[in-house]
Amino acid sequence: MTGINFPELEQLERIIGQLGDRAQVEVIERIQYQEHEFPIHCITLGSTSPDAPVLAFFGGVHGLEKIGSEVILSYLETISQLLDWDQEFLARLEKSRLVFVPLVNPVGVYLGTRCNGNGVDLMRNSPVEGVGATRIFSGHRITPRLPWYRGDESTMEKEAQALCRVVDQHLFNSSLSIAVDLHSGFGIQDRLWFPYASRKIPFAFLAETLALKELFDRCYQHHIYRIEPTCLEYVINGDLWDYLFDDFVRRFEAERLFLPLTLEMGSWLWLRKSPMHLFSRHGLFHPLLPHRQQRIFRRHFMLFDFLHRSLLYPEPWTQLKPRQKAAYEKKALGLWYE
Repeated sequence: MTGINFPELEQLERIIGQLGDRAQVEVIERIQYQEHEFPIHCITLGSTSPDAPVLAFFGGVHGLEKIGSEVILSYLETISQLLDWDQEFLARLEKSRLVFVPLVNPVGVYLGTRCNGNGVDLMRNSPVEGVGATRIFSGHRITPRLPWYRGDESTMEKEAQALCRVVDQHLFNSSLSIAVDLHSGFGIQDRLWFPYASRKIPFAFLAETLALKELFDRCYQHHIYRIEPTCLEYVINGDLWDYLFDDFVRRFEAERLFLPLTLEMGSWLWLRKSPMHLFSRHGLFHPLLPHRQQRIFRRHFMLFDFLHRSLLYPEPWTQLKPRQKAAYEKKALGLWYE
């Protein structure tokens, strides 16, 4: 794009140039806003086998929380350098696929708004109705002038549909896949959330999720994440990952495993250290000081690396014997739902 100042899109296009023919790049949607057209890029690296395990990253669903997009772009910068020399990483990619959609809501990131150009909160935009989701922040259809507006109930926004197409094409076709959707702005601790956000019931892969959590806990005893279902913190309408997961269960649950995760970066910690940033547009959701931004860029790469390796060597957490699975499910119910 020319004629506008959009640093995140410029960085993404520069990284795409660095990757060259080592990546497959597709513009999955173009969003018209005023006189400009904003592309949504999907970058794919690694195996083209439909059954290869897939790790996918999504950022910028809420444009105001642009740190999610910037973390993904920083990770892509690192990968573009690893591809030049790291034979072990190249070997991983022969057996797996990485998918990146860093700017799901490019107009929102450009404008610095939570919603898209139509005033719709994309993470309230699916037809899923939350059980007991009665507060305004749970999602409403009153007016786009209020935050958390769900949009027209007859169709989802183009950006939401584009995200769903990527998941359907790249993740649902695989026997094993993990999605990581990056957000910020909730509390002082970084959280890893899994379904459901719309209701307080266990989801289909509860045992496997706890097995993966315990593997992570053993390998990184001092990690920073609180791992839990989203519904422990709030219940909302229109969650895109609930919508996609329910669709997956209807179609593939018996034969495949799909784990959608939300990385919610605890931005209140940044605000506590610099309270005056509350008066900045991005202060509540984005680390404004350069050294804090760099620290956030670094701190999640360990998690990304672990998730990638857990897909390449999934036996400890996916191939549970019936007695093991029952024990994990019972333990998970006590940990998260009682």
